[in-house]
Amino acid sequence: MNKDLAYRTSQRLRETGEAAPDLRAVVGLDAFVDEIVRVVDKRAPAGGYSSIEQIQELGSRIVNAAGRSTNLELVVERIKLGGNGPIMANALAALGPAVTCIGPLGEGQLHPAFVELGARASVISLGNPAHTDALEFGDGKLMFGKLEPLNDVTWLRIEERVGADKTCDLFARSSLVALVNWTMIPAMSDIWEKILDCLHAGQGERERDEAGYYFFDLADPEKHSDSAIAAACHLIARFQPLRRTILGVNEKEAFLVGRALGFKGGHATREDVGEVAAFLSHQLPLEAVVVHPRAYAVVASAGQVTADVDGPFTDSPLISTGAGDHFNAGFCLARLLGLSDEQAACAAVGTSGYYVRTAASPSLADLAGFLETQSR
Repeated sequence: MNKDLAYRTSQRLRETGEAAPDLRAVVGLDAFVDEIVRVVDKRAPAGGYSSIEQIQELGSRIVNAAGRSTNLELVVERIKLGGNGPIMANALAALGPAVTCIGPLGEGQLHPAFVELGARASVISLGNPAHTDALEFGDGKLMFGKLEPLNDVTWLRIEERVGADKTCDLFARSSLVALVNWTMIPAMSDIWEKILDCLHAGQGERERDEAGYYFFDLADPEKHSDSAIAAACHLIARFQPLRRTILGVNEKEAFLVGRALGFKGGHATREDVGEVAAFLSHQLPLEAVVVHPRAYAVVASAGQVTADVDGPFTDSPLISTGAGDHFNAGFCLARLLGLSDEQAACAAVGTSGYYVRTAASPSLADLAGFLETQSR
């Protein structure tokens, strides 16, 4: 991590952070109960175990079981709130803004996994949550989702729970609206269209919002066709004339989206990541495209890379599920506070870096302090 950049970013966060509680954010629309799981490698006589640490090792065991079968033991390490929306909302609320999280957080009452979120943020539940088994390894994670409850995430359900007369205002007047997990929510594109209708309907009453942001994260769209991914991206671009709009993707997603939009470059190096980020920002006239591989982050705008920042990478994370959502929260907050692309990327990798080391979402003071330690 660049020590000078880490220090300058920490100071900017301290200088501007007093404005964070005045910011209002709406985040949604998914929700999962996450079980963080380890796959047992060997059992010890006293009841302990060692876990499989590499995805390739698990893959080899599965391949070798073809035609013979095998037994794999899963150990649940913890049960926690999950889903791109709730994790990002929880992280953003910890950083200071007033957050409203919308998603299927429990019917009748909040599912216990979301009680902490309910204490930090306002919540609007659309039904019962989906479920994920997150198998964690030293080199990544495998997410197995049970998604049926997400079929109930619709514009009609949002209007029922928010109030038909209040829904448009909620999406039109918040400092930040983060709409994440298009991949798993069947009605998400329709919801985006309805929000665009709301924004256009109110446009005659106000100027283009130059202070707020819309943020989108498709969330691993591999199971969708290239044409569907491209259509979703062009739908996102329709928000930019109304409010500054950001698309966030991880490394794999960047190349999936790039392929859908016609990217013909390489797929292996850091230079390739910069090229695909620049390509996406040229194809999609957005405020910014942000790509976050595990060890660094790249920001691009108008076909040019505007930031390329090393992160505080650790090869022994305490947790990795949710790191990208913490990155997104840190980036969005920093941009709302007026930080540059480079400083926002630094704040973002700092937020995720703190989280994977502690399994906790940092406050703004925690984030500034963590970045200061990285500057020494």
